[in-house]
Amino acid sequence: MNDNQAVPASAPVAFRYYDFLLGGMVAVLLCSNLIGPGKVCSIDLPWFGAVDFGAGNLFFPISYIFGDVLTEVYGYARARRAIWAGFGAMIFATVMAAIVVGMQPSADEPWNKTLQPALEVVFGNTWRIVAASMLAYWAGDFVNSFVMAKMKLLTKGRHLWTRTIGSTICGQGVDSMLFYPVAFAGLWTTHSLIAVIIFNFSMKVGVEVVLTPLTYFVVNRLKRAEGVDTYDTDTHFTPFSLRDEGDVRHRG
Repeated sequence: MNDNQAVPASAPVAFRYYDFLLGGMVAVLLCSNLIGPGKVCSIDLPWFGAVDFGAGNLFFPISYIFGDVLTEVYGYARARRAIWAGFGAMIFATVMAAIVVGMQPSADEPWNKTLQPALEVVFGNTWRIVAASMLAYWAGDFVNSFVMAKMKLLTKGRHLWTRTIGSTICGQGVDSMLFYPVAFAGLWTTHSLIAVIIFNFSMKVGVEVVLTPLTYFVVNRLKRAEGVDTYDTDTHFTPFSLRDEGDVRHRG
C-alpha cells in the first residue's frame, strides 16, 4: 500500500504499540494526580522571586504529549478511547482512596498512628478538588485531541510543531481555567487564583515546547513502525463514543 491508500473505518487494524501508549498515558495521569498534589514545591525565579507550585505540574503535561502522539499517529477516535480509559482509572483511584482513607485503622498496629494522618493529608482530597480534577482532565484532553486532529487536516499533515503546541495551549488553557476556579474559588483571593492559573498554564505549555523534539522523534518512529498516518477526515468528533474511526493511511 502507498501513502494515499486508506483502510475503511470498519476494517480491523492491529497496532503494535497503541496499548503501550495508552498504558503510559494512564500511568502518568494517575501518578501526577495522586502523587504530585501531595507536595508543594518552591523555586526562585528571576524577577518573580519565590514561586510555589504543585509537584504534579512537572509531570502532568506529559499526559498531553501522549495525547498528541496518539491523535497524530492513530487518530482522534483512538485517542478518545485512551482519554476514557484515563477517566475511568481516575474514578477507580478516587473511590479506592476514599475507601482506604475512610476505613477504621487497626488499633493493634502502632504504625497506623503515623500512617493514617499521612494518608489523609495526601489522599484525603475534598469533593471540590476531586470534581475539579476530573472535569478539567476530561474537558482539557478532549479539547487537546480535537484541536490536534483538526489542525492536522488544516495543515495537511505538515508543521507538526504548530499543532502539538497549539493543541496544548487550548487544552491546558481549558484545564487550568476549569480546575482552579472549581477547586479553589472562594477559598483563594481572586489575585492568587489568577496568578496560579497563569503560572501553571505557562509552565505546562513550556514543558510541551521543550519536549517538542522528543515528540517529533516518537511520532516519526511510530508512524514508520506501525506503517500508518491517520487523518480524521470522516470522524465523528463527539466525546461520547468508543468507536474506531478515521482515514487510516498506510505508509509505503
